[in-house]
Amino acid sequence: MSQSTERRRFERILFDAPCDIHAGEDVWHSEVLDISMKGVLVRRPENWTAKLNHPFEITIHLNDLDSGIVMAVALRHVEGDHLGFKCQYIDLDSATHLKRLVELNLGDPSLLDRELRHLIEKD
Repeated sequence: MSQSTERRRFERILFDAPCDIHAGEDVWHSEVLDISMKGVLVRRPENWTAKLNHPFEITIHLNDLDSGIVMAVALRHVEGDHLGFKCQYIDLDSATHLKRLVELNLGDPSLLDRELRHLIEKD
């Protein structure tokens, strides 16, 4: 088991949704591959030029156009055509959408409780 797998405390939810990655005036369109309470993995856009640990904002578009998940994130790893971001901040509405998404996909309330406990612990 790799060190990153051993350190992971959040269940990744396979999730296919369009997203926009913002950095200042730059915007890249991409696709979410998986999401957790603490981060998101997306497909690397073709014209990607950003560096590790740079701050971004990701908007994940949900089924209807009026709702979405918005996270302030930092780029933590680039592996082939995948970008891994760690959530730095999420507003209450987005956190509610994300909690519901995780809840529906985990299927076990005790797993959701564990996820929420890990979220409030210090990294």
